[in-house]
Amino acid sequence: MYLVDGKQRESIKLAISGTYSTGKSTTTEALSILTGIPRTHALTSRELLVDLVPGKTVMELNSIELLQLGLRRFEERVHNESRAGSFISDGSVVHEWVYGVARMRVGINPGAGLPLRIVKSIAGIGRKAPVNEFTDIFGDISKARAARLYDAYVHLPVEFPMKADGHRPVSEPFRKLSDVTLLQVIKDLGVPYEVVGGTVEERLTKIIELFELPTVMSVAEAVAEARGRVSSATKVLEEDDRFKAAQRKKSLTKRLAYAMRY
Repeated sequence: MYLVDGKQRESIKLAISGTYSTGKSTTTEALSILTGIPRTHALTSRELLVDLVPGKTVMELNSIELLQLGLRRFEERVHNESRAGSFISDGSVVHEWVYGVARMRVGINPGAGLPLRIVKSIAGIGRKAPVNEFTDIFGDISKARAARLYDAYVHLPVEFPMKADGHRPVSEPFRKLSDVTLLQVIKDLGVPYEVVGGTVEERLTKIIELFELPTVMSVAEAVAEARGRVSSATKVLEEDDRFKAAQRKKSLTKRLAYAMRY
């Protein structure tokens, strides 16, 4: 039995929310290992791009490709979260929509330098309206599903510095806006939620207490195993030749072509 909003339940569908570099993947992996409850997730953007848009990084995507990427991740979440019984979700079905909203406000390539962001802004004149309309529809669908699906949310606030690994196509303003937007969306869903901060170990202890989750090992053991799994998954991706090809510096012609496409 699990405790959700003061009531005992036989199963729990728990979404762990948080923007980039909040330790979401490590926390959800460790929580799954610690409790024995299956973890669900969507493949990362970096993993999807090697097949979806070969040869490009997230920083080089235009608005249509970003929408395609968001829909692909949404599809993965819907599929993976359709299972019966309990699960712990790394993120939730509203995440891709929130990132889309933040991109439309900050710029579709928020991690790029100022010159590129200016060019993208100019290129988007007259083209933002239909993208915004699509984003609004996407939001209605994803929020409705989240309200029906999840029993509770745990939101991880921005507490750690953003990892400067060259893979995260975001900026601090984007990260902060995403964090604020995610939390407001969760509040508006009407689903029980908790904001849980601290170290990964402290988070796990608090989440276990909040929902009376079972444990099958110690917190320290679960965290160590989770960190090893996350590190291994990242290493496998970075050793993929398709991923390496996308990271190579493009010619000036290609960079200009990417810059001029909104």
